[in-house]
Amino acid sequence: MLIKAVTITLALLFLNLSLYAEERKAKYRVSYGVLGEIGIANAKLVKDEKTYTIEIELKSTGMAKMLSKSRTEKHISKGTIVDGMLVSSSYKVIRTYGTKYKLKEYIIDHNTSKVTKTYIKKENNKVTSKKSKILDYYSSNDLLTLYFNLDKLLQDKTTAKTYTFQAVGAERQNGEVTLTIPKKEDLNKYKKELGSGSDWYATAIINQKIFASDKGKLQLRVGNDGITKQAILKDVIFFGDIVAKKVD
Repeated sequence: MLIKAVTITLALLFLNLSLYAEERKAKYRVSYGVLGEIGIANAKLVKDEKTYTIEIELKSTGMAKMLSKSRTEKHISKGTIVDGMLVSSSYKVIRTYGTKYKLKEYIIDHNTSKVTKTYIKKENNKVTSKKSKILDYYSSNDLLTLYFNLDKLLQDKTTAKTYTFQAVGAERQNGEVTLTIPKKEDLNKYKKELGSGSDWYATAIINQKIFASDKGKLQLRVGNDGITKQAILKDVIFFGDIVAKKVD
């Protein structure tokens, strides 16, 4: 459960890696209360004029590695670039731990406005379960592209306001993701917790039942270069907050 919480957090971290570069990378160190470091995450965006690929991989470390049977999680988004926006065609989430392997794959058909989800489970390299279904909602964004596209979706990042978006991969809440730009009187609190010198701050609500409180409230500090510098997932069970800091 803890590593799952971390990877959902990381899916929201890698905002706006420059779309003008052919390849961009970022690395984050993740810590959790008294447990200290629990994971390392690497993100990579590769693109040309028409297509893109985003990959985010989290590897558990320390005690979390031992407790989770060396759990790893990888998120892969592929699609096209239209008017500077990333448009997802497929989104995969691959989890491994011990002898187990789980794959969630979403195929987005923009012609029919339908999303097909396939869920495959393996153990010892043998398929134990495979299911497919059509989701009840459609979006041209998945959880990764939504946050890469925020720079264009949010024209005003300083005026307090709450936005609601939809993203493939968040089907537990029918794809709904909420983002709030804080009020000016709350900025000092954000700066105290996340550090200062950034372009803008926000709170994302991801409405996942795995979180103990605040609906999975994730506070973000985004730098002037458009890359998230630090994020805090508030009030996670047992030990408090999950903190992710950019280290490279």
